[in-house]
Amino acid sequence: MTEPRCVFVANGQLHAQQVRSFLEAEGVETVLRGESLSKTHGLTLDGLGEVEILVDAADEQRARALLDSADVGALRLGDDYEA
Repeated sequence: MTEPRCVFVANGQLHAQQVRSFLEAEGVETVLRGESLSKTHGLTLDGLGEVEILVDAADEQRARALLDSADVGALRLGDDYEA
């Protein structure tokens, strides 16, 4: 990764892994950088436990667009979806 850029700040490792999986499924390589207390004690209080999701500068715009699409519900499964 040449120039890592933060595109998302998650509340803990579980949340970070969900967002990371989403971005990587779309072909965007990620790196996590987070508070060590979240790993040792599971804390996510007042910024403790926050995990930053970093992407390469070249992927920043695409990653932000994907996250924005997910945020507004553009990537939801339709009512006719059968599992």
